[in-house]
Amino acid sequence: MPAEPGGFILRFSVLLLLASVVVSGPALGQSDQVLIGPVPSWVSSSEPLPVPENAGGVIFVRRSDSLVRLDENGQSQFLGTHIKLLHPSALEAGNLSIAWNPANGATTVHMIKVHRDGGVIDVLEKTKFEILRRENQLEAARLDGTLTAVLRVPDLRVGDELELAMTTLVNDPTLGQNSAGLLLLAPDPHPGRYRLGMSWANNQAPKLKMTADMAAAMQKTDQSVDFRFDNPPLLAPPKDAPARYQWQRIVQYSSFADWEAVSRHFSPLYTKAIRLDASSPIRKEAARIAAAHPDDLARAAAALKLVQQDVRYIYVGLNGGNLTPATAEETWERRYGDCKGKTALLIALLSEMGIGAEPVLVSNSGIDDGLDERLPNPGMFDHVLVRARIGGQTYWLDGTLPPVVSPDARPPFPYKWILPLTAKGNGLEPLPWQPAASPHEIMLFDIDARAGFDKPARVTMKSIRRGIEGLRQYVGFSALTADQLQNGLRQELTGNSWQTVDEARWHFDQKAQASVLTVRGTWVQDWDDDGDGQRSLTLPGGGFNPPERRGRPDEQDQELPYYNKPDFSCSVTTVRLPTGTALENWSTNSGFVTRIFGKTYYRAFDTRDGTIRMVRGLRVDQPEIDAASTRKDNDRIAGFNNSMARISYDPHRKKAAKTASVKVPATDEVDWIADWASCLPSSTGL
Repeated sequence: MPAEPGGFILRFSVLLLLASVVVSGPALGQSDQVLIGPVPSWVSSSEPLPVPENAGGVIFVRRSDSLVRLDENGQSQFLGTHIKLLHPSALEAGNLSIAWNPANGATTVHMIKVHRDGGVIDVLEKTKFEILRRENQLEAARLDGTLTAVLRVPDLRVGDELELAMTTLVNDPTLGQNSAGLLLLAPDPHPGRYRLGMSWANNQAPKLKMTADMAAAMQKTDQSVDFRFDNPPLLAPPKDAPARYQWQRIVQYSSFADWEAVSRHFSPLYTKAIRLDASSPIRKEAARIAAAHPDDLARAAAALKLVQQDVRYIYVGLNGGNLTPATAEETWERRYGDCKGKTALLIALLSEMGIGAEPVLVSNSGIDDGLDERLPNPGMFDHVLVRARIGGQTYWLDGTLPPVVSPDARPPFPYKWILPLTAKGNGLEPLPWQPAASPHEIMLFDIDARAGFDKPARVTMKSIRRGIEGLRQYVGFSALTADQLQNGLRQELTGNSWQTVDEARWHFDQKAQASVLTVRGTWVQDWDDDGDGQRSLTLPGGGFNPPERRGRPDEQDQELPYYNKPDFSCSVTTVRLPTGTALENWSTNSGFVTRIFGKTYYRAFDTRDGTIRMVRGLRVDQPEIDAASTRKDNDRIAGFNNSMARISYDPHRKKAAKTASVKVPATDEVDWIADWASCLPSSTGL
């Protein structure tokens, strides 16, 4: 459902909005023009801060006021800035661009002035905004109704002071009389004076929650809060800490009583959107699917594929569609929709077949860590998908994904918190973290060196990718013919390790949800000549870089946990040894199992049947590591085995090859798409 921030975006080419507000609220009439008018009576501007003689950088902010007002007219946002231009690159601040959604309310500019040599130039007397009536993101499949107004301040010079003030009604029609948002001051503002504030009329007071740094600066009355900073210090979020600890200088506000109220507010929108007419063609589609498939899971998969494949994705934010779903009927008729419309259509199909399903709000941007500690705010979610109950099991269905993605017991992203939309109102639900169920990537190398040390080796390389990377590969490769794929890979690979690329094949294994690419050709093997007939070779994909020491600057909280990004990768290499060499003449370096910083590092070798086999696996087992464990693991880095995987041949060596403590399958002995157990150590280790 992308939760686009309501309101306006004021763009300077080089001047970032460092004190800002992200808000949404009740509906008012549309406005497709930039209005010119006086500063609202509820606004009191800060006094400009004198410019120090030694001011440096791009600009000095004499004042920046970002204020929110809640009253009977809805929600308004005021922005007032007065900056000193200190550097030639700051002149781009005169390229003013205002983007706003007219469905959310009007934008009024109060002033644009240039201060120079004690005089004041009123820019609006001779220069007007130009309205650009266009969709700026059509190439990204977005129809959001946003208008853009541009104005170029003429004759702007280094040393000038640019002052502007504007107010925008920031009211998403879907939210009705509710409001929720954030006041924030960026961690790296330019030097100067900043003010964030909020005021409200009687009975409009929102709930407030803020970080400790804002609480220390708060000035509060019965109907307002204010936060003032002169030359605020630069901040750095706690290094490598989970996202919930990254919030700094933020004030949350919300009029929703709780997350259950958010759920109740949005649920009727989907109830209405999935309602079908008696003669709806969607009913006929559901009947066709039900007749063609024997059970509910197969029917749900067919309905999902229909929505994914026959309804193209376009984000629709026109006329209040930012948060409100298009109806299933509309989406099916025009054969395009965003996550909201696709979800409504999919639930309508499932309901017709008697399959229970509900819309669920999620965060694809990954900002849901710590969501249970936030005030209820629908803007914390940017996507909606379907959760269905089939045969006593829970399945996740996302109509915006490619048509090879089936209903799955796990959602497509590792969400931490979700919000089901139900008539009674559901609260946030946690989704417990689990290690990856299968490797995100398996790389298989079969190196046939039987022709000898001085001959090119026949090589088969196979990559197996799952998850988002696998789907990206599907989107790219599925659009190519077999000849186009082979020609492209030949151009890309030949001249590196590959001497020739003789064959390239790709397919998507839908059952395993894996993108599988196989390349065959020849390599010129880089055998090292170690003298006296000895040879050695570094195997691809066999080594690990040592983990980096984890720590934080002294001024940061040393006891916060450290975050691990989910990962699971595996490399498997089989070398078919040169004919005429004996296994007793071959050796490998060490295998190991190391668990450090919440990750398992694994490597094993096996020498038999005229081959040397190697497997190397890495999996994140813990998403967070406590500070005490991290300090202990820092002391273990020096002992980490970061050797590359090496095999060695010595014709004078007569020692029998050591029997491997684990059996490593060759690349062609198992179906690694389905059977990847060898990528991790067994419970007994090596």
